[in-house]
Amino acid sequence: MGFRYKVILSYDGTNYVGFQVQENGNSIQAELNKALRKMTKGLYIPVCGSGRTDSGVHANGQVIHFDYPTKIEEENLQRALNSLLPDDISAKQVMAVSDEFHARYSVTGKRYIYRVNIQKFVNPFSRLYTLHHPYRVNVDNMNEALQAVIGEHDFTSFCSTKTDKESKVRIVTKAEVVEKDGELVFTFEGNGFLYNMIRILVGTSLQIGDGLRPVSDMRDILVAMDRQKAGPTAPPQGLYLDEVFYEEKE
Repeated sequence: MGFRYKVILSYDGTNYVGFQVQENGNSIQAELNKALRKMTKGLYIPVCGSGRTDSGVHANGQVIHFDYPTKIEEENLQRALNSLLPDDISAKQVMAVSDEFHARYSVTGKRYIYRVNIQKFVNPFSRLYTLHHPYRVNVDNMNEALQAVIGEHDFTSFCSTKTDKESKVRIVTKAEVVEKDGELVFTFEGNGFLYNMIRILVGTSLQIGDGLRPVSDMRDILVAMDRQKAGPTAPPQGLYLDEVFYEEKE
């Protein structure tokens, strides 16, 4: 069984096919497995994440857990992981937890942010971490529209048709956007999010901000329960899994 550890990770998703191990390229999970195999001299230790992030998506606060074969000081485990992981993945915090803690099933909510560069020209230093959208946008209209998605709703219209989730009902507790230093920063919090949900909400919001859609469209799209009614899926590089929430007891 071993000793269970919770790890908060940050990573730059640019060079990965996503969090989950896949056959078509390198993943965050594969790098974690590789590091743990070196630390245990060849043992395979399953790593469970709070959820998947797609190719090119980043994380400030992804959470994983694994069962390590021996008891090890948290700081030493953190140091060992960071010495073996690539520079674009970092273990920010390591905590010994009870066997009842589960990185995925103990989740009570998540926060995502999405960054949009609205300056005239592409910033070469943020191009892999923001969507470039060099247009004047009406932030008030976007915030007014986003009020429609707060609460418990069926988010079929804002979900990729490739999803494997049967229920599209989710509770969103926060949906807002602020403009600061030439960037729009969207923040979404809720009990869970569907495949591409944040990116479709952002793509639709930007159309409203550009004046291509009326504010009322957000509510109408939600009610329609039809992906074709919503806006485009914003690209992955602006999206960050910012924080995963759990009950106090771990």
